[in-house]
Amino acid sequence: MPYKILKKNQLGDSGTLFEMDLHTPLIAKKAYAGNFIIIRINEEGERIPLTIADYDRENGVITIVFQVVGKSTLLLSHQNIGDELLDIAGPLGNRIHIEKFEDPIVIIGGGVGIAPCYPQAKELKQAGNRIISILGARTKNLIFWRDKMASVSEELIICTNDGSEGIEGFVTKPLRELISKQKISLVIAIGPMIMMKNVAELTSGNEGLPRVKTFVSLNTIMIDGTGMCGGCRFPSKDGEIHFACVEGPDIDGHIVDFNILLNREKRFAEFEKQSYDLYKKKCKKFDTQ
Repeated sequence: MPYKILKKNQLGDSGTLFEMDLHTPLIAKKAYAGNFIIIRINEEGERIPLTIADYDRENGVITIVFQVVGKSTLLLSHQNIGDELLDIAGPLGNRIHIEKFEDPIVIIGGGVGIAPCYPQAKELKQAGNRIISILGARTKNLIFWRDKMASVSEELIICTNDGSEGIEGFVTKPLRELISKQKISLVIAIGPMIMMKNVAELTSGNEGLPRVKTFVSLNTIMIDGTGMCGGCRFPSKDGEIHFACVEGPDIDGHIVDFNILLNREKRFAEFEKQSYDLYKKKCKKFDTQ
């Protein structure tokens, strides 16, 4: 069955970030923080995993946020309200573990990773937790959902690499200060691989700070999203093989060998660029006809 786009918003003024509401009654009924979906836009399209950024069970709607980084996300950004996506599989992955902690939880979102932080912060706050949220991006134009994150946080900290908003520097800067001044029960980091690596290293107990349990979200290459294809497998530091789609996507950040995953991210970069450039060239050709 096709899935209709009910709402589409551009986030910020970067021109690359988009928010969409999709009519998916069965998925919305079962969705929780931590779950993801796999979208196929049309018959020729690839399967792309996107985290569920919000859900509305009553109206049968889920929200996704995505950034244009390649052909498929560019094609998705060209879809409009009323258009239908060919298929959506989900909810996939595991719901985050919800419990009441005595000390605050720090939730860190980097770039488009801010979106999946919202349902996690919301569900953990509903369980009675105190939430400190840190949002980071290269520049203020890539920070979004400030009000939504503030509504589920006792404290909201914003960082930008260029200092255009909030603290100048990386998200590890305020995180280091928080951990050094008070006891933190849990850290959740969702965003670029290098950001999650740096957060996990900071909370590992090896940098003169207390060790803090840390979860990261491994939105690696996925094809079927059910553990059958092995596309999302990743090695832990002790050499064991894990599967992000069925064991996560939230994974203990202290077991992940990020160096291998960072190298893996580059493996298909040239092919992705070629596909993206060819699609843009095709679009330009149609625009001039």
